[in-house]
Amino acid sequence: MAALKIPSWILVQNYTLSTLIVLLALIASISGCSKPAPKVEEVRPVRVIQLGAQQAEVVVEFSGDVRARVESRLGFRVGGKIVARKVDVGALVTRGQVLMQLDPQDLQLVQAQAQAALQAAQSNRDLAQAELSRYQELRSKNFVSQAVLDAKQTTYKAADSTVAQAQAAYRGQSNQAGYAVLVANVDGVVTKVDAEVGQVVAAGAPVVWVAQAGEKEVVVGIPEDKVANLRNITDVRVRIWANPQAVLQGKLRELSPVADPVTRTYVAKITILNAPSEVKLGMTAYVSFVAKTPDAMFTVPLTALFQDKAATAVWLVENGVVRLAPVKIGGTSGDDVLLSSGVTAGQTIVTAGVNLLKVGQKVKILGVPAVADATSKSAPKSAANSAGTGQ
Repeated sequence: MAALKIPSWILVQNYTLSTLIVLLALIASISGCSKPAPKVEEVRPVRVIQLGAQQAEVVVEFSGDVRARVESRLGFRVGGKIVARKVDVGALVTRGQVLMQLDPQDLQLVQAQAQAALQAAQSNRDLAQAELSRYQELRSKNFVSQAVLDAKQTTYKAADSTVAQAQAAYRGQSNQAGYAVLVANVDGVVTKVDAEVGQVVAAGAPVVWVAQAGEKEVVVGIPEDKVANLRNITDVRVRIWANPQAVLQGKLRELSPVADPVTRTYVAKITILNAPSEVKLGMTAYVSFVAKTPDAMFTVPLTALFQDKAATAVWLVENGVVRLAPVKIGGTSGDDVLLSSGVTAGQTIVTAGVNLLKVGQKVKILGVPAVADATSKSAPKSAANSAGTGQ
């Protein structure tokens, strides 16, 4: 039987496949024997501060507006039609200055009627007095009885009372006619005008607001959870938005016992002591209530706090490693937070980069060179010194 002859191209293909398999096995064995690359421990850069306990200033600030301590809402004491308006908003007025006028025609007619009634009463009284004099003379001669004389005396007394009544009515109507002119009751500035010429107003309706010149105050709203704490604070400071660098002394003059039905805050009025002339009515102002904490606390920036589940904590740096320490917040002081417990004086806490840390992580304090870096930098200098000594 003739031997089976295998084509040469098949033998070459099998040899190439065998060689490839051997090479892959060799590469796999070499890679399996190599050691894994060493894991480099991550060192986080952080900023820190060293804690120191002291009595801190607790500052609570509210915004409000500047107002006059006394603001009068003036209105006519009689109703009528306005025929003249003498002032505008912002006008400076003095006591007794005319602000508005009503049409006086109807009031003058009533005054004339009262005057005529007075004159009639006076005429009746004069007639009664003359008759009484005649009857007194007749009685002295016994021409009339005593009863007739008593009647004439009663008539005279009634006429005299009628005169007194007419005089009072005339004076009242004269006053009513004078009420047609509205005048300023104090020196101050007009803050609002609520009526115009031609408008008919009722008696007592406010038409002009006049803020009394002199003492100024800031009106703010106090939340209900701070009313009790702020009531007895004496260090009150006022800053005007137009000039926040200038700090003015204030005094809590009035704190409402009832919350405002709209804002649900308690209205507080803070008097500005010795207010300068540049403090204008209507300006925006900030009122700060400042008080010292009764116990020593630690002041830290807000960025130092870390929320660990439901608790507030800070990162303590000890021997280049951080750990979490739960703390209790005792209040705020401006943009800083006051810690009442959880830390001690002299400890170092992280103030920047707190959200990138984990327990036991190594850190590098920014601004302080590491020990290894300092050693490596001093080595060349020592070598140079040695070389210089050898020379």
